[in-house]
Parts: sequence; C-alpha cells; structure tokens
Amino acid sequence: MYSRRVGGGNASFRWSARWWEHPEALARIDALWRAWEHLRLDGATGASTWWIEHADHHMPILMSPEGTFAKSEDKNAPGDPLPYEAPPEGLFPDMRVN
Repeated sequence: MYSRRVGGGNASFRWSARWWEHPEALARIDALWRAWEHLRLDGATGASTWWIEHADHHMPILMSPEGTFAKSEDKNAPGDPLPYEAPPEGLFPDMRVN
C-alpha cells in the first residue's frame, strides 16, 4: 500500500526490511496499526482521517534519511513494495485471543 523508492546513500527515503528491530519504528507502526483498526470502521471518513492524521505524519519521520533507518542500505526498485523480512514468530501475538 505504501510505495516509496528507498535506499542508502543519497536516497530521499530510508527503510529497513527488519523494521521490527528498531524500537521507534515498532512504536510508530504499532500506533499506526491501532489507529487504522479504530478508524477503518468509519466508512465515511475513517480512511482519509487515518492517512491525513496518522500515516502522513509518521511515515515521513520513519523514512527520513536522518530517522531511525538512517543506517539502512535496504533498497527497492520504483513501484516495488518496501523491503520486508518476516518478524520472529511470537513478536506480534494475536491480541484478540487474550
């Protein structure tokens, strides 16, 4: 869903395929997910509100060349999804069960 060309060096955006190893990224992405789960139920303006008030705020901070992924050299080609490695089993327990 979120398409940006990322890379090291002089790239405008950074991303880490192992984003879950970065505490700031983990906290921000968890907040994004929780906001999405709440706002997606609003069929009128929920998605727009999520983009404007949440994704458009957090993603530029996360992907900034000076941000938490500043040292990452992970890259992708234009139009490709962000680099991704699956997190370790059990890192994200299903909260619906508890």
